[in-house]
Amino acid sequence: MEISGFISAIVIGVVIGILGRLALPGRQRIGVLWTILVGVVAALVGTAIAAALGVADSDGIDWIELILQVVLAALGVVAVERLKGRR
Repeated sequence: MEISGFISAIVIGVVIGILGRLALPGRQRIGVLWTILVGVVAALVGTAIAAALGVADSDGIDWIELILQVVLAALGVVAVERLKGRR
């Protein structure tokens, strides 16, 4: 992976993390860095799942891939919030 791919993964991860938080009702008690980390992981895993399903590359916007990424980010935010809440 080149540096431009790494930087775009971070940028996309930030957007996916924010969308994941917005998809959840109420206030989430995790920080911005956790949101970014969850978003980056969700973006990478969502892309891998979409590629495995054969829906990662299309002529337009990859809606299925985007939906997968946002759902994974929302699940990740919930998981991190619950793990941090136990402490």
